Amino acid sequence: MALPALDDPNFARSVVLILEHDEEGALGLVLNRPTTTPIDEVLQGWSTLAAEPARLYGGGPVEPRAVVGLAVARPEAPGPSVVGRIRTVDPTGDPVLLAGEVERARIFAGYAGWGPGQLEAELAEDAWLVVEAEPQDVISRHPEDLWHEVMARQEGAARLMATFPDDPRLN
Repeated sequence: MALPALDDPNFARSVVLILEHDEEGALGLVLNRPTTTPIDEVLQGWSTLAAEPARLYGGGPVEPRAVVGLAVARPEAPGPSVVGRIRTVDPTGDPVLLAGEVERARIFAGYAGWGPGQLEAELAEDAWLVVEAEPQDVISRHPEDLWHEVMARQEGAARLMATFPDDPRLN
């Protein structure tokens, strides 16, 4: 979760799911940046499996032509997960075949990436808040409210941030 200390408009009030993090860096997807592009304009047939709103999402500023899929797997579905029931899916695959394994999916263009030590440095600067991901984060029906919703389920001072206005000068 991006905090006000992060001075990068690409990540203002973003909710990022980290997919990989090791000594070579980190890779994640911004979960709350829907585009105006309907998913079927990019990938035919995916609107039946896509969570509403069924649009392409901006996953981050890196490689905007790269397409990544995330889904919430059915409880009994086999296969590796990112966290809990959240797993990656192949957006070039047939969504009809995936329907038996996943409840809903999101398709992202681009991703968020950090070089070695970069994310750790931003964490040390209090630019990010690390929280547990929940399946509904990936398929939120109201992605524009996701940052506030995730902050509101935290404890202590983090919960208070959910009430901060977008522009504190207007408070």
